Amino acid sequence: MFQLTKRVAAIKAASNPLYSRRYKSWFADVKLAPPDPILGITEAFLKDKNPKKTNLGVGAYRDDDSKPWVLPSVKEAQNRVIAKNMNKEYAPIHGLADFYNKSVELALGKDSEILKNKCNATVQSLSGTGALRVGAAFLGLFWKGERVVYLPTPTWPNHKPIFMHSGLKVANYGYYDPNTRALNEQALFESLCKIPERSIVLLHACAHNPTGVDPNSEQWCEISHIMKSRHLYPFFDLAYLGFASGDIDRDAEAVRIFSAEGHQFALAQSYAKNMGLYGERVGSFTFVCSSKDEAERVTSNLKTIIRPMYSNPPVHGARIAIEIFKDEKLFCMWLDDLKTMATRTITMRKQLKETLVALGSKQSWDHITNQIGMFCYTGLKPEQVARLIKDYSIYMTKDGRIAVVGLTTKNVAYVAASIYAVTK
Repeated sequence: MFQLTKRVAAIKAASNPLYSRRYKSWFADVKLAPPDPILGITEAFLKDKNPKKTNLGVGAYRDDDSKPWVLPSVKEAQNRVIAKNMNKEYAPIHGLADFYNKSVELALGKDSEILKNKCNATVQSLSGTGALRVGAAFLGLFWKGERVVYLPTPTWPNHKPIFMHSGLKVANYGYYDPNTRALNEQALFESLCKIPERSIVLLHACAHNPTGVDPNSEQWCEISHIMKSRHLYPFFDLAYLGFASGDIDRDAEAVRIFSAEGHQFALAQSYAKNMGLYGERVGSFTFVCSSKDEAERVTSNLKTIIRPMYSNPPVHGARIAIEIFKDEKLFCMWLDDLKTMATRTITMRKQLKETLVALGSKQSWDHITNQIGMFCYTGLKPEQVARLIKDYSIYMTKDGRIAVVGLTTKNVAYVAASIYAVTK
């Protein structure tokens, strides 16, 4: 009774304002985090009352009416999944085998020696970000080389924190030339040659984000040669397979070059862009290993990483992908959907460039059509971007990157005229 009375007295004392002021809040020193730059663009866009406003900041496919597009193949696959009335039990820790086995096959090819020899450790992931995070966590625990991940300059902003949160350091290598708005081949090759051996190098397999600038076949072969001779470890981010060109084999070329030349590497895949499964979080992660035995050991440790991270992946989106993968007619429909998205994106690039030229712009806009994929590095300066937002309600990131999929036949003339106005 005496102890209870003392506790009550202590509680009353703690609730006294004089007492409370003597102690800080548990999180008093936590500062306000900076807003996400992409989400901030969307928020400003939504508040804008200009009927001509255009959002070129969001990296999600839109149709010619600026609406999210559910792929016809995905609609059909989803109907089939629902009709099966399957349960909602947990997936295995490493996901649905019918999904992740086909996923890595799409990247490496049906005739891959890696797959024939079962040298791949592959798991389902929470889209591309989750794939990168699982791979980074594994490297954070087991990598014995230089614990530095080299990222291209520039790169997707999420790459840096993903690897840093896994206990790895990050550095950069040369990639983009802002003067030519194209690949800086010399800086790329020279910087790869200077990276310390046994370091990790992040590579955008296709449709480089944010620049839209990809190496050609010969340059990929040279990158592969340098990295192999320098004992550098490739980590591929493959977020746009089939979306970039409309051709899966073409978009997988870099990965297959490295595969054919005997590299062991990491591979993160996403089905957000190429299946439009943005909110379903469908992806896969692969380590290409030296043997089947090593792959089995790596897989077992990937499971131990996934288990406390998110336990297991969601099943609905993966089931949709499986329906597409296993049915030849549905798979062909999906390939047509990929071509539809890629063709519209390429067409919008062409129309933007042609309209700028027709308006009389003296600048070269060839880079718009030379680049590929969802994003384009326009070369617009921050002050020009600020004018586009303030005076014309055209929203994009400060570095001048636009999501080409935000252009339509209805707004491309207005966007081109606005860009011309701030650049002439």
